[in-house]
Amino acid sequence: MRIGIPKEIKTNENRISLVPAGAEALVSAGHQVMVETGAGLGSGFNDAQYIAAGAQIVKDADAVWSAADLIVKVKEPIEPEWQRIRPGQVIFTYFHFAASELLTRAHLASGAVCIAYETVELPSRELPLLTPMSEVAGRMAVQEGAKYLEKLYGGRGILLGGVPGVPPAKVVILGGGVVGVNAAKMAAGLGAGVVLLDVSLEKLRYLSDVMPANVQLIFSDRHKLLEQIANADLVIGAVLIHGAVAPKLIRREDLKTMRQGAVIVDVSIDQGGCVETMHPTTHENPTFIIDGVIHYGVANMPGGVPSTSTLALTNATLPYVLKLANKGYREALKESPALLNGLNIIDGKITHRKVAEAFGMEYHSAESVLD
Repeated sequence: MRIGIPKEIKTNENRISLVPAGAEALVSAGHQVMVETGAGLGSGFNDAQYIAAGAQIVKDADAVWSAADLIVKVKEPIEPEWQRIRPGQVIFTYFHFAASELLTRAHLASGAVCIAYETVELPSRELPLLTPMSEVAGRMAVQEGAKYLEKLYGGRGILLGGVPGVPPAKVVILGGGVVGVNAAKMAAGLGAGVVLLDVSLEKLRYLSDVMPANVQLIFSDRHKLLEQIANADLVIGAVLIHGAVAPKLIRREDLKTMRQGAVIVDVSIDQGGCVETMHPTTHENPTFIIDGVIHYGVANMPGGVPSTSTLALTNATLPYVLKLANKGYREALKESPALLNGLNIIDGKITHRKVAEAFGMEYHSAESVLD
């Protein structure tokens, strides 16, 4: 199979979807790997390393897209790339379709086979290809939130961990999934006072056994949420509903109850965000202020630490890429229930229920389309 690795062109996205070791594994399995020149530089991998691994370096994105049977990316194809997609071409990447009707319609019209990292799901409900980036994003959320709490950036001028004789900042985390757990560990490790809210008692019971003493666990409802964000210094939105748009937990009017100079980092922004006033931002222009509250909505947070993120992501994705290449996408999807869950669009049809529901479109089961 011909596997294409184009350079990511989303603003300040420096990750690459395949490291040289992954290229070597695919070439050893009998496949042709085409990497756009310079695609790995942002993550610390040069063209010579890919050539040594047996990959072919091609001059531009058009050459990659026109020749590849399987395109492996990090982020969803953006508008300049849509015209390059061919009918029947398999695209394996983070799509987050439920957050954008325009993106969804473009890929329906393309005739491509769209397999989304974020909806590949194991029987345990684990999302193995979302987990590594969620781990990075959860930790980064605290790192970025701490920075924007500094007065220089308009924040409250508070050190996250405080010092002896001065209380630490209060960090409120909405959601106890992978993002929330990693954010809580990072914030607690820096000495902050942490409150984590979740709607699952089972999850809260588990977290009570593994979290440090400075993490308070609270069953979430509207009243409790408002009570906690009112005196929070940093709020981290870490809500995920598999494949669906995130619920809006913090409303516009709620900002008036918050402290001036408080910071909200909405990691859920890839799925539309859990804060009503949040919109996607970039690493270049990461924040904006509404009602005195700093909003951070960077949609590709792990792209800010591409060396770490690329290695973490490709550790998880390579087995699935090999399966798609070795078996062909139809057989791979039929043999792997986890990978089948990742199929979102094929033959101009939506095969993920949550994506169809987000835009009132027709849903087709993946099994019915593949038969």
